[in-house]
Amino acid sequence: MAISIERSSSKIAPESQVVLRDNSCNTKLFKVDLFLRVLVFASSLTAIVVMVTSKQTELITVPFIEIQILNTAKFTQVPAFVNLVAAVSVAGLYSIVSILASLVWKRYHSNKLLFLFILIDVVMMGIVASATGTAGSIAYIGKHGNSHAGWGEICSAYDKFCLHIGVSIGLSLFASALLLVLVILSTYTLYRRTS
Repeated sequence: MAISIERSSSKIAPESQVVLRDNSCNTKLFKVDLFLRVLVFASSLTAIVVMVTSKQTELITVPFIEIQILNTAKFTQVPAFVNLVAAVSVAGLYSIVSILASLVWKRYHSNKLLFLFILIDVVMMGIVASATGTAGSIAYIGKHGNSHAGWGEICSAYDKFCLHIGVSIGLSLFASALLLVLVILSTYTLYRRTS
């Protein structure tokens, strides 16, 4: 009788250790997920602020007429930059909602909510990456021009404006990379919970 009790207690101990390890792993994954979502919000907000403050007024010489005029470069003059601000704003708003929902998920451990996170994270990543790529192509033309189309570069005249645009695009690219990491992390977490 004593032997059977010892055997059953030895079987219980390793299982409880596995449960404790699994819970600590889930807690670590939750903390990483929450940290990444806060980083998405911070990078989105910073990208918006840097883009919105990208305004520079310079005295420009008009070719062939040789007249100097005061001209202002603003992000609102380029639809791709406006699109980037809209996309990153949506991602920033989503990150706030997902942070709150993530706190709910930690309490209830819902697989359905985790799957919803994965789907929306993929959509947000696509929106931000698409807008970042479009804005990046316009910024590249602004920096280097296009000799085949006869478009000149503008960054030699509007250096601060171009610096703001470049930083904002870099932050947006960082936000889309963070969203990709979140998709991978959430998929891994769901896989661990269902297998």
